[in-house]
Amino acid sequence: MTDATVQAPHQAQIDRDGFVTRFRHWLTDDPVAAIALAVLCMIVGCAIFAPWISPYDPTLQNYDAMLEGPSAAHLLGTDDLGRDVFSRLIHGASASVYASCLAVGVASLLGIPVGLIAGYAGGWVDEAISRVIDTFLSFPAIVLAIAVTGVLGIGLTNAMISVGIVFAPQLARLARARTLVLKQELYVDAAHCFGASPAWILARHILPNAIQPVLVQMTLLMAVALLAEASLSFLGLGMQPPDPSWGSMIARAYLYAQIAPAQMYAPGIAILVTALAFNTVGESLREALDPTSAKP
Repeated sequence: MTDATVQAPHQAQIDRDGFVTRFRHWLTDDPVAAIALAVLCMIVGCAIFAPWISPYDPTLQNYDAMLEGPSAAHLLGTDDLGRDVFSRLIHGASASVYASCLAVGVASLLGIPVGLIAGYAGGWVDEAISRVIDTFLSFPAIVLAIAVTGVLGIGLTNAMISVGIVFAPQLARLARARTLVLKQELYVDAAHCFGASPAWILARHILPNAIQPVLVQMTLLMAVALLAEASLSFLGLGMQPPDPSWGSMIARAYLYAQIAPAQMYAPGIAILVTALAFNTVGESLREALDPTSAKP
């Protein structure tokens, strides 16, 4: 089979070019999203270079400097074990970025192929997959994540795999909805006529045109994954001591809220700012990738 036999028509190429053009002008059209993206880049930079930019070892204990306030030696003070809060905050970014990427990655690997197959196959296959998706979506997300974590075992990786499993039905439902629309397009019918296999049609024609709303949802799920990681770590199901994460830092500081309430502010603000940045970028991408909202 030659490339010509499965080449999408000119309209499909126009759609891809429109996507690239809208994405290219995204930052200049939405300065707020550009700021949010810069914040995310800074957080990712802290996560990558944490061992080199943190002033102290995040697990180093100093019993002579417990629960100290901000100072020149400790910019954000110390916790109940004398560990530098600023260093733990920087290293906690690594856990948060890793957790968000792992959860969304697992959700994508599980959800997108299932949604594509359900939407393209139709019939009893679609019906069976849809009922399974509805069953997962009927449970509260955090409760289901805790249940899966109990099966897989305690730890950050297992916790975020469980969160990814919980997120997968959302991406599957979105991919299915887009596939139901796209499989009616003329270029899909043309590929059928030239003998293209279903796998080729899904990978070459449907997935590239269905991925835009899925990418937006993945960006928004990064914020939800961040909050899920903080919640599970707060409950002791995520990152385990002495390694830092923003959720476990809040859980530790909560025990001393009456003595040193400021210890909860730094990780709480970090979670808030990061989640808000993810949501801002996701909402901006939703508008930028929507052809009906393209500026003349």
